[in-house]
Amino acid sequence: MIGKLKGVVDTLEEDHVILDVHGVGYLVHCSGRTLSALPRAGEAAALFIETHVREDQIRLFGFTSAAERDWFRLLQGIQGIGTKTALAVLSTLSASELTQAIALGDKTTVARAPGVGPRVATRIITELKDKMPGFSASEPLVAQLGGAIAPEQGGAAADAVSALVNLGYGVPQANAAIAAALRGAGEGAKTEVLIRLGLKELAK
Repeated sequence: MIGKLKGVVDTLEEDHVILDVHGVGYLVHCSGRTLSALPRAGEAAALFIETHVREDQIRLFGFTSAAERDWFRLLQGIQGIGTKTALAVLSTLSASELTQAIALGDKTTVARAPGVGPRVATRIITELKDKMPGFSASEPLVAQLGGAIAPEQGGAAADAVSALVNLGYGVPQANAAIAAALRGAGEGAKTEVLIRLGLKELAK
C-alpha cells in the first residue's frame, strides 16, 4: 500500500491533484482544504495517502497531515458515510475544528459540511467522541504550554482536565492546556469555557 507520496504538482483540479513522482502521474483525490494548501503546478509537494483497493479500481486519497488522514478513516467507519462525505467534512472543517466540535457536541458546526444533516452530524459526534486522535507525551506541545492543575483546585478546572483526558489526550497535555486556559479566562471560568480554550491550545 502507498502511505505517502513526494513529487511535483502536475495538475490541480476541483477534487483531485495529479502528483508527478519520478515521471509517474498519480491521481490523488483530496479535500478542498488540502487542495487549497498545495503549491502551484511545477512545485514540490508531499501528501499522506490512504489507498482504497477494489476489484475494478484503485483510488488514492491525499492529505496534508497524518491527523487529517486519521479523521478520514474514522469518518468512514460511521454507517452511511463514504469517501465523498468524509472529504466534504474535511473540506469544511480543519482537524482541530472537528475535534472541538465533537468535544463540545456542536452538531450545528459539523452539519455545515455538504451532505451532512443534523442526524448524520449527531451520529458523527456520538460515535467519534471516544475515538478522537490524541497527542503523544513526547510532543513539543507539552513544553510550550507548561503549568499544571493542582488537585486542590478542583471545580471547573479539574472537570475540564477530566473531559480532555476522556477525549484521548494525555494527563500532562490536558493539565497544561487547562492551565493555559485558566491564565486567559481567569479562575472563575466555567468548565465548558475552559474545555473550549483548552482545545484551542492543543490545536496550536
